[in-house]
Amino acid sequence: MSLPEEDLTCPVCCDIFTDPVLLSCSHSFCKNCLKRCWDTGLHKCPVCRKKVSKSCPPSNLALKNVCETVLKVRRQSSIPVEEKTNCSLHGEKLKLFCVVDKQPICVVCQSSKLHKTHDCSPIEEAVLDCKDELALSLKILQDKLDDLKRIQRTSADMSKYIKSQALETQRLIKSQFEQLHHVLCQEESARLAAVKREEEEKIAEIKDKVKELSAEMLSLTETISVIQEQLKEDKMVLLKNFKATQDRGKGIVLDSDNMSGLLIDMTKHLCNLKYKVWEKMLDHIDYTPVTLDPNTAHPCLILSENFTSLHYSKQPSCCPDNPERFHISAEVVAMTPLGSGSHHWVVETGSNQDWLLGVASLSVPRNAEITARPENGFWTLCFRDGEFRAMTSPPTPLTLSRMPEQIKVQLDYNKGTLCFCDPADNTVIFAFMHTFTETLFPYFYTQSTHPLRIMPEKVVVTILRQ
Repeated sequence: MSLPEEDLTCPVCCDIFTDPVLLSCSHSFCKNCLKRCWDTGLHKCPVCRKKVSKSCPPSNLALKNVCETVLKVRRQSSIPVEEKTNCSLHGEKLKLFCVVDKQPICVVCQSSKLHKTHDCSPIEEAVLDCKDELALSLKILQDKLDDLKRIQRTSADMSKYIKSQALETQRLIKSQFEQLHHVLCQEESARLAAVKREEEEKIAEIKDKVKELSAEMLSLTETISVIQEQLKEDKMVLLKNFKATQDRGKGIVLDSDNMSGLLIDMTKHLCNLKYKVWEKMLDHIDYTPVTLDPNTAHPCLILSENFTSLHYSKQPSCCPDNPERFHISAEVVAMTPLGSGSHHWVVETGSNQDWLLGVASLSVPRNAEITARPENGFWTLCFRDGEFRAMTSPPTPLTLSRMPEQIKVQLDYNKGTLCFCDPADNTVIFAFMHTFTETLFPYFYTQSTHPLRIMPEKVVVTILRQ
């Protein structure tokens, strides 16, 4: 809000304040005007005549700043229009614009050493060019601002999505561990039950042995009594009964004293127990060489919980617009980077009638529609409208003797070969030859509701003996 000019005028000189000072009575004066008044010997306020105790009143800085601003505006407004449109060095009219130094100049400036070699254009043309350039800069800046606003909105969405991802990941981890726990609990129960059965069997055997021992002990006691009685008889009686008594003693065969094998075979139950259980658990565990990356999947692709299968849905899922994601086409890549060595994976196509399989380079654009060709960083096999095509440039139609249910993708990065085979008989469908220089990722595309499924592989355990 501007002040009235009378509030900015010194009561002594009646002009805008110059270096104003403030008296204790709240009146302000120019410093020199007050000095001239006080040179008469009376230290009084020239307005209210109140005595002033200080000989050096303080400066009124706020009033000084306001007055200097008013004076500056006055000076600028008093500059003639000619001075604004004329060259400050030569007084000539500014008719040219130096393209190199980006400033208006006169014809004399153009002939000077400073601008002699510079490209210049008429002021009227320069105004149009500068306006166009500023308009372009404005559009670029506005686009950047829109991008930042979009990123800001996306960031908020990503925070919510990250929380849901974390909860879902934790749920799936718990589910898989529960399955493993269930298998372990079943195996534990079976092995404990086996020990219990053996314990009961061994105790039953011991009881049978005890019965046999009791019968044999009774027989031996009776025989001992008979022999003891014969020893008390006279000679003739002893001799007459000797053979019968001796045959009775020799006829006793003791079979119950063999107690071997009655203890529990602890080695059978405990030897390499952890290894045997782990080996048995392999029957309940799948290993998939390639796992899909959900953060790259187009919103219309639905992935399985273990990220090994995908199918198309017309209802897009709610996922953030992150840079890794394919935004235009129903594509997804696996999370395993392939930069060297040999790799292979088998995909079950089943009833899916619209798919592309192969590899894609790390740098392929994910927010633009491009064809899946080698020059764009794609090496793929396509099945669409009942026809197989190798996506070369142009595509190569393929004739197959039988419809494969599975496709084996085999990459040898170092040798530069990508081969598609029918795993049923290992027949080669097509092979690409290329010198790969960039990291590759397993690539999948489909617009079918029938799933593409990455097949698990058999896990083989090898024991190294030294």
